[in-house]
Amino acid sequence: MLKKLLRGLFTIIGLLLGYLIGDEIIHNNYFLNSGYFSNSPIKTILFLILSTILFGIILFLISPWINSLIIKVMDYIEKSIQKLPATEILFGTMGAIIGLAVAALFVNLLARIPIIGAVLAVVVAVIMAALGANIAIRRREELISLISSIGIKKAATGKDKKSKGDYRGYPKVLDTSVIIDGRIFDICQTGFVEGSLVIPNFVLEELRHIADSSDGLKRNRGRRGLDILNKIQKELNIEVQIYEKDFPDIAEVDSKLLKLAQVLNGKVVTNDYNLNKVAEFQGVPVLNINELANAVKPVVLPGEEMRIQIIKDGKESGQGVAYLDDGTMIVVEGGRKYIGETKDVVVTSVLQTAAGRMIFAKQKEEA
Repeated sequence: MLKKLLRGLFTIIGLLLGYLIGDEIIHNNYFLNSGYFSNSPIKTILFLILSTILFGIILFLISPWINSLIIKVMDYIEKSIQKLPATEILFGTMGAIIGLAVAALFVNLLARIPIIGAVLAVVVAVIMAALGANIAIRRREELISLISSIGIKKAATGKDKKSKGDYRGYPKVLDTSVIIDGRIFDICQTGFVEGSLVIPNFVLEELRHIADSSDGLKRNRGRRGLDILNKIQKELNIEVQIYEKDFPDIAEVDSKLLKLAQVLNGKVVTNDYNLNKVAEFQGVPVLNINELANAVKPVVLPGEEMRIQIIKDGKESGQGVAYLDDGTMIVVEGGRKYIGETKDVVVTSVLQTAAGRMIFAKQKEEA
């Protein structure tokens, strides 16, 4: 059906072209010297008819080759477009339009240049359109983030519900270490985490590689992480999103996580100390599980008494070591000789470090 329509269309174009060419020949007196059309309207009409029919027949005969070329070009364009995501097509089109709009500012000036002006104007317009499309496609994630942030700011201004810097309802991007750790499940179960959990596809790939490792410890850690994800999806009443897109120009997973958090205007959830520091340097908000665990530990002040069981010796001579239920280490002066016994101790000092909190104490009798 399409081929017949195109053939008919090209035949009509050939007829019109033949008429216009014949009319141009007659009115510009190309045969004036011979006097062929002078005072002979019949010859003029016959020439117009002949020219019209001739070009119509020519276009009719060559239309199958033209149709075949057009169909091949259309098929190629269609297959190429099908491989592209809808966002790339949309932003590419918008970028090309913006590029053409910019080119229009000085195309008219170029067109005034003699001989090559028109060609130069067309070339510049094509280059600007291609450049605009390329920039828009490469920066589409940043553009989406910008549009989203503008929409969020407008909503926040209208409703006046969220204060500046309030990220509670924003997406939480989980990294590999915090998934394997597993405490994120318990935290979400308590209801303290608001907003959706975002699990990037590249994090899932890293977990799969760890779960397939030949090292038994790594394999168990990877499988634990996958089990935690299944529990989060099935047992928690919280939105879980799988982010399919990747950042092929970024090699490391940690850098991809920070980039994704910027794109989604969210926070990275981690227990990785180094990732936390890099995120702070780049201005990316982070929720550190270890910092949360330290924050919710009970406060212990010097002079308080507690009953503990000394389980091993310490680094210094005569020291004994015990642990609270939350894992906080207690160093007892002179407690080495009481290993395995339960003793009453008095807290002398508390040391807060990046790795956690340490409590120093001595036996109650000595205090």
